[in-house]
Amino acid sequence: MTTLYERLGGEAAVDAAVDIFYKKVLADERINSFFENLDMAAQANKQKAFLTMVFGGPNNYSGRDMRAGHAHLALTEEHFNAVVELLAATLKELGVSDADIGEVAGIANSVKDDVLNR
Repeated sequence: MTTLYERLGGEAAVDAAVDIFYKKVLADERINSFFENLDMAAQANKQKAFLTMVFGGPNNYSGRDMRAGHAHLALTEEHFNAVVELLAATLKELGVSDADIGEVAGIANSVKDDVLNR
């Protein structure tokens, strides 16, 4: 059985997805303020490592867990949904199947309470 990481296209696909995703994030007024004054290259690298890990690829993620990483942001359901929406749109743009996009959304929803600190 192949992993989601392999089905998506491995490292090159995750790299492309994260780059496109953050362009969408920075253009989205619902959430772009959370990324002001961030080193976006470092943020993208951290996100690539995290997604690679949760999609079943090599585990090189060394960042904080989801609760610790987001606790200071006071995120709402709207913020969380915007991120999932933009990630799904990015994957759709890259030709990812609806089934795999659904699996990605399931992974995101599995950490929703931690991200929203509840």
